[in-house]
Formats: sequence, C-alpha cells, structure tokens
Amino acid sequence: MQIEEAMNVINRMRLPNGVYTASVSEDYHYVWIRDVVYTVLPFLYSPTQQYEQAYHALLDLFHRYKWKIDIHTKKRPQYLYEYIHARYSPELEEMNQEWGHAQNDAIGAFLWGVGEGIHHGKHIIRNQEDIEIIQKLVDYLECLRYWESPDNGIWEENMEVHASSVGACVAGLKAVKILVDVKDELIQKGEDTLATLLPRESETKSTDLALLSLIYPYRIVDQHMAHTILDNVTTKLERKYGCIRYEHDQYYNEGSEAEWCFGFPWLGLCYSELGMNEKAKEYVEKTKSVISDNWEVPELYIGGKNVPNKNNPLAWSVALSYLFLKRMYM
Repeated sequence: MQIEEAMNVINRMRLPNGVYTASVSEDYHYVWIRDVVYTVLPFLYSPTQQYEQAYHALLDLFHRYKWKIDIHTKKRPQYLYEYIHARYSPELEEMNQEWGHAQNDAIGAFLWGVGEGIHHGKHIIRNQEDIEIIQKLVDYLECLRYWESPDNGIWEENMEVHASSVGACVAGLKAVKILVDVKDELIQKGEDTLATLLPRESETKSTDLALLSLIYPYRIVDQHMAHTILDNVTTKLERKYGCIRYEHDQYYNEGSEAEWCFGFPWLGLCYSELGMNEKAKEYVEKTKSVISDNWEVPELYIGGKNVPNKNNPLAWSVALSYLFLKRMYM
C-alpha cells in the first residue's frame, strides 16, 4: 500500500483559497470548519504551508463575519442561524439554508488547531487583527456559556450538552491561552462539566464515537477515563467496516446503524497515544480493509447494505487513516 497516495487524494479536495471540501460528492462539496481541522492534521508535521494556508483562510472567514461574532460576544444566540456557522460554501460564505449550526466543538477545534500549529512552529498569526479575532472567539464561547450550552454537536443533530463539544472547547481554550486572555475559570467550568458528564457523551448517549476526540487529538482526559472511553467504544460501537457513531443512529440506517470507516484509524491513534502499541497494531489491518487501492476512504458503509455511501472519499477519513498508518509504519 502506497501510504503517500493519501496526500494526493487530500490535495484533490483542496480549494484555491486553501481550505478543503469535506468530499467531492454533491452532498458534501462544502467546507466544514471541523472537517478542515482534521483534514490538515497530516500537514502539521510537514514543511509545506498547507496547514498555515488553511488556518489563514479560516481566520479570513472569521474576519468577514466579525460583525456577527461581535454581537454574540455580548448576546447569546437564540436561533441556529445566529451561531457562528459550521458549514460554508466553497467560497467561504454563509449559505441561506436551515442547518444545525450550534456546533461549539467546531470553534473549540479551530482554536486548538491554532495553538497546536504554533506549538509546531507554524506561522498561523499574521498580524494583530488575527490575535483580536481569536480573542473574540474566546469571548463568544464565554457568552455562550459553552460548559452548559446545548448544541448540535459533532454530528449536527439533537440539541443537548455534549461532552465532546465541551471537551473541544476546553482543549481550544487551553491551546490559545498563550496568545490571548483566557480566564482560568472559563477552562475550569468546562472541566467541571466533563467530570460530571463523562464517560457519557450526553444525557441520551451513554457512549459515542465523538468521545475519541478527547484522547486524540485533544489529549484532555486522564489515563483511566481514556481507557473507559475506549472500552465503551470498542465493545458497543465497533463493527465490521468501522464504528457506528452511537447506538440507534438513523443516518444511512437501512436496517442497522451505518459503520463509519474512520472509526478504525481513530481507535488505533487513541491506543497509540496511550502507548498501547500492541493494541494499536490490531487496527492496522482493520484500517487497511476500508482503504481502496486508490486511497479513497469513504465516509461510511450504509447500515444493512454493507456498501459505501456516496461521500467517497471523505477528507478526514483519508487524513485519519494516513496519520495512523504513517505512525505505525515509521
């Protein structure tokens, strides 16, 4: 298997402005903030400028909607369209379509990516205006009271308090504390929520694939909680072609829950983070089983049909698979 072919697939989804479409399919030829954060992780460790360019484009996006962010650093959004949007056109403009835009994790993910990039020597910050917009995003999370704010979460579905969203915000706030003013209590309130809610994802979900983000890439749970999350995901969610997102998931459910391909490399990365290399090795062949020869890794296998859906390749499926196999073969 030619691992580097993954980068060619990812680069095919790169737009002229430096960000990435989620997929090349009709349904997914949009730009999600979260998807971009995960998709550019492979470039964090390379001398190329794709990582910086993606974040510069996202910063420009936030500058464009600064007027909106300013409003909601003082007044909590009441309607979904008032939130900082999670999904944009390829030109990075808001779309006039009803959507589950209350995705606090996307803002947390962005902030984390900024801090992580700087930690790895990437030149993310261009000027004082970039610093100011990052401060505004921190103030936005504070205004939202992210630690107790119901949101649509990583899967863009029902509104409730999601541990994965709170965790992303905690990780993001910690990551930019060196750049802007982040009150200690702002982080502590998120950590208090996690201490109460984990290992559950939410009131309605005892576990969820999204909780893996708290281990990789965010690294914000201790060893004991990480093991508990992994045990719950592997015993309750792991399937033949990946992992289901959560029990009774209805997305692409045609007889059973859809099986998400990036579940395998994500689990492998989490076990590797914990130093459990023998366990991580178990996910090498599982990951390779969902990668075609041309490295087009689909979003999922349709539940009950066992065939990939049309969102193939999915950019962050390719990125996570690449990151995991690269790590295991180094």
